[in-house]
Amino acid sequence: MLMTFPAISRFSNRPKSMSETARERHIILVVDDSPDTLTMLTDALEQSGATVLVAISGEQALELVERITPDLILLDAVMPSLDGFETCRRLKRLPAIAGTPIIFMTGLTETAHIVQGLGAGGVDYVTKPLVLEELLARIDVHLANARVARSTRAALDTVGRHLIATDRQARILWSTPQARTLIGLDDDGQNAPEALLRAIREALAAEGADQRPAAFVTARSQRMEVAYLGEISPGELLFRLTSDDSAAQAETLRRHFGLTLREAE
Repeated sequence: MLMTFPAISRFSNRPKSMSETARERHIILVVDDSPDTLTMLTDALEQSGATVLVAISGEQALELVERITPDLILLDAVMPSLDGFETCRRLKRLPAIAGTPIIFMTGLTETAHIVQGLGAGGVDYVTKPLVLEELLARIDVHLANARVARSTRAALDTVGRHLIATDRQARILWSTPQARTLIGLDDDGQNAPEALLRAIREALAAEGADQRPAAFVTARSQRMEVAYLGEISPGELLFRLTSDDSAAQAETLRRHFGLTLREAE
């Protein structure tokens, strides 16, 4: 059973602190099989102005995010059937969740468990019993960071930067809107043309030395080039798309002035 807990109206007239304002109107998904933990977190988050979604298993969380994209996820590491670490890995494979911060909550305190959580795609790791004031502060920080990341992508798109981020298996994590329009991607990046994915793999294979871009042809018969820019976060690789004309200009500058490809671009 999936449960949605809307914000409670009795808090609507109470003056809000800066932290509450940061969380207000955000959707936070809590994934935990403990009723006590769910009740405590739901009450605290609702009081701060957030809308809370609840799943009591990893499977339910995966089902829920197909319909609603949360702004942040609180995830218990120890759950029956599908544990939090595997749930996190599966969530992060979904393009809509790729940029969503996931905070682990668990009684596991060994360094190996913390490393496992961060390696699975979590941005933070808090231990139980939870200290609510600390957890809310961490939520504020990660919501703010995610907001900055979204704003940066929007700014890049405004100035005409065609950027795509993938994982190391060339699965699309996100792209700027202009890049999606240019190559015909849908919002979740699931219909990426094979020519693009092949060019991404070629560009990644050419990493180092001169980092030569790889070329492909769009469905509109437009020749494009893909240049690998680097790994911007663990498992998140950034590529830039350029039209044939733009790529030719950069190549001319590179040869004439003895520049690297990045300097020419």
